[in-house]
Amino acid sequence: MSKKIVAISAGLGQPSTTRMLVDRLTEATEKHLVEHGEQTDIEIVELREFAHEITDATLTGFANPRLQHVLDSVMAADGFITATPIFKASYSGLFKSFVDSLEADSLIGKPVLIAATGGTVRHSLAIDHSMRPLFSYMQALVVPTGVFASPHDWSTEGKDGLAKRVDRAAAELASLLAGSGTGRGRDEEFDMSSETMIAAARP
Repeated sequence: MSKKIVAISAGLGQPSTTRMLVDRLTEATEKHLVEHGEQTDIEIVELREFAHEITDATLTGFANPRLQHVLDSVMAADGFITATPIFKASYSGLFKSFVDSLEADSLIGKPVLIAATGGTVRHSLAIDHSMRPLFSYMQALVVPTGVFASPHDWSTEGKDGLAKRVDRAAAELASLLAGSGTGRGRDEEFDMSSETMIAAARP
């Protein structure tokens, strides 16, 4: 049986760097799952296409059938990848409203990879002070490596660092889905703190 992964992009633009990041994360996760001998079934959802439905659900407390299909997919998924743009040091309102639409037990024990994009590397702090607590509250199993991408990371100078973070986070998610823990050795040194990312992004 294949591993079902739902990936959510909360990007507002089109094209969207948030969607670009989601694409890289899903491709890397699929690659690592293949290495574990697992087949994958990946569904990517762009929240901008459901903005009206999400707003209606926020106001009424009920999701229409189109949005309910997405919520049910998240509930049934083996793993969850989610990425949001960061505005004023926190996730977008559309992203939060979608998460609020999920049933309280939708993510309990579910492996989740969190990622974000932003106009400055300072927004990388939101991965740990905003997104991780949100999914911890929902009792999700959040992988150790969060992936943040600023404009620098899409440049020639930053693309290698982004590729490494994407690969590491995807490997952790795939290992959890394959029942192999996070795949991280105890003695392995891999510092992805916000301070390290900020220092690495400075010219």
